[in-house]
Amino acid sequence: MNQDQPQPPPALQNHRKRLVGVSVNKKLAKYAAYSIILVSCYLIGYLSNKTQTTNNNNNQQINPKTPTAAVDVDDDHNRFSTQCGRPIGSEKVRETIMERVFNGSSPWLNFPPEHVKPLLRPHRIKGWGSNGPVFENLIRKVRPRIIIEVGTFLGASAIHMAGLTKKLGLHDTQIVCIDDFRGWPGGFQKKMKMVNGDVLVMYQFMQNVVHSKATESIVMLPFSTSSALEKLCEWGVLAELVEVDAGHDFHSAWSDINKGFKVLRPGGVIFGHDYFTSADNRGVRRAVHLFARLHNLQIKLDGQHWLIYT
Repeated sequence: MNQDQPQPPPALQNHRKRLVGVSVNKKLAKYAAYSIILVSCYLIGYLSNKTQTTNNNNNQQINPKTPTAAVDVDDDHNRFSTQCGRPIGSEKVRETIMERVFNGSSPWLNFPPEHVKPLLRPHRIKGWGSNGPVFENLIRKVRPRIIIEVGTFLGASAIHMAGLTKKLGLHDTQIVCIDDFRGWPGGFQKKMKMVNGDVLVMYQFMQNVVHSKATESIVMLPFSTSSALEKLCEWGVLAELVEVDAGHDFHSAWSDINKGFKVLRPGGVIFGHDYFTSADNRGVRRAVHLFARLHNLQIKLDGQHWLIYT
């Protein structure tokens, strides 16, 4: 500074210093405020991200909307993993079922029991689409040695098929009938005798088979369709024809078709009734279409029946 230049009064110098100090303080305050805001944003973001990550990890196994869970659900829905045993011949079917289900004796022995006999009709066969041409068409074409029927009720279609096999010279053909023989709630109970809550469907089915002289052709598994099909698969009881005619809702039909397909021999035919039934928003048809699409198979129709050739 030029010492010859006149100096401002001390009061003015002090005023200038105060202004500089205020300016510096304002800048420092601004920088401090910015710093606080940045640090706060960082902390909020960090804590939010940590919480979200923790929640995601905790929910990964149960959240069906995640890609992994969605794939697992689809896989489980389509996975029917029972491994079938080595196929046995038709001459072993009756022996195998009698041994594993009825302790080695025939359920037809000494039938009917005395307490049931007066409650049964000599011959009461009720069915829907049980005598359609599809049965003779398939039996003529496939000439099956083993037929598995999923859903039997009173045995109308099974008895019809037993007659067709004899007519066509297939005297050794065995027809395995799967049904829990309980019917369905509110469907027909008033039309049949009941003993302590039992509507005697199985006994009437057996009476119909005896009346039709088909006891050597027909054998039954009085269990749910799912459990019975799994056991047939394990035992190696595989058929050239599998008929699915049990539950009409999508999930029942889906399970029966998939498990029925596992007990179908290569080159066989799986078929079923109620393709045009409206129950459960056409549940049977939806199950058939989904199955055929997943396995790249073609669906054919014969009257009210759907058919899938392999």
